[in-house]
Amino acid sequence: MACWLYEGMLLFGVLFIADYLFSTLSQTRHALENRHPQQFFLFLVLGIYFTWFWSRGQTLAMKTWHIRVVSREGQPLSQKQALLRYVLSWLWFIPPWGLTWALGLDARFVLVLSLAWILVWMLLARLHRDRQFPHDVLARTRLVSSEPPTRKDKDKDKD
Repeated sequence: MACWLYEGMLLFGVLFIADYLFSTLSQTRHALENRHPQQFFLFLVLGIYFTWFWSRGQTLAMKTWHIRVVSREGQPLSQKQALLRYVLSWLWFIPPWGLTWALGLDARFVLVLSLAWILVWMLLARLHRDRQFPHDVLARTRLVSSEPPTRKDKDKDKD
């Protein structure tokens, strides 16, 4: 969870710059102008960010918390597999948003349904034998610990 919060802070900066560039280049004067193209652009920016970092093993936040994403066999992810993981990770959000839109529910329900779905998604990871999130299972990826070498290990390497 701490990794998520840190990733969110980093992504705030990435999305802020990307959104500023989009708004400036498209000369958007009002927040609701170009809303759908803007959302699609930010979706692409996030896709590039995560695909690029995951294909190299970890995002900046994952590096801080010593977490790596690898294939089920323990190999680094290909660009294609990282992209698939990115698309499947949207399963965290799409079902409650789609349900809210399809039923025409009030905007307050988006938050309630989103939080409920995230709790269900997290519970599914707890119930999985390897404690993997459903999008990792579907993408054939997994998160592993990547603890840095200890001082003792470094001293051993010198000998």
